[in-house]
Amino acid sequence: MDHFGNQGESLNTDYLTPYLNSLGPNFTNGVNFAIIGSATLPRYVPFSLFVQVSQFLRFRSRSPALMLNGYKDLVGNEDFENALYTIDIGQNDLAASFDNLTYSQVIERIPSFITEIKNAIWNIYEKGGKKFWVHNTGPLGCLPQKLALLARNATELDEHGCLQPLNNAAKTFNAQLRVLCEQLRRELINVTIVYVDIYSIKYDLIANASNYGFESPLMACCGNGGPPYNYNANINCGRTGYTVCHEGSKFISWDGVHYTEAANAIFTSKILSTHYSTPQLSFNFFCNNM
Repeated sequence: MDHFGNQGESLNTDYLTPYLNSLGPNFTNGVNFAIIGSATLPRYVPFSLFVQVSQFLRFRSRSPALMLNGYKDLVGNEDFENALYTIDIGQNDLAASFDNLTYSQVIERIPSFITEIKNAIWNIYEKGGKKFWVHNTGPLGCLPQKLALLARNATELDEHGCLQPLNNAAKTFNAQLRVLCEQLRRELINVTIVYVDIYSIKYDLIANASNYGFESPLMACCGNGGPPYNYNANINCGRTGYTVCHEGSKFISWDGVHYTEAANAIFTSKILSTHYSTPQLSFNFFCNNM
């Protein structure tokens, strides 16, 4: 969830404290239930979206009760009702599916991913949540890791060198997620759901990299193998034999999967601009309505 850290910096707020931080956590600024590598399915694998929501529900129940007993640095009932709930999940589901399924089989699984997100929002809503900030998923087919491992036929690549089947799957997921957000706006009472088009933000940067001062948009800064992708599954970033580019600020991809700080800064600016949001509400809207 790289964007959330950058958004916090841009809004001059502290990073959200991880829920699993056991050493003197302070949750008064918010709680981060996200775990690296998590997905919507399977449900009972740590730390799926279902498990994260289960952790939230326990925290939602216990935090106000503990505050009544004198505990500090927790979250009260009113805070839960005024909180902004941010959701950014789905790419790991798609990525894992392409490891052993055909394109059509991946597409068939997407509704099940969307159902898990729907259930998560409903569970939070039923516990008083009314403000949601939902990110769609980025262009999976533009990640150097996927290109290095899956690009076998030039006909699968689009004009910018990205894998069309993976990007088309991401677009299908995003279309269904957008419909879900529209549906929930009708079904849930007094609820605000902002849908943010992360795909367009990221793809624009990759397709127009030179306009933003970037080079080699499909090549990892940290990795092994050199052009065109500098990604080696056996010698990835951090393992013996990897190299790091001299100018990380000119690269979009850090390690073939995650983005560089320079890229994330642009993503954050575009997210906060509201130009990619439906409806076009700024973070200030949520701050002023707390």
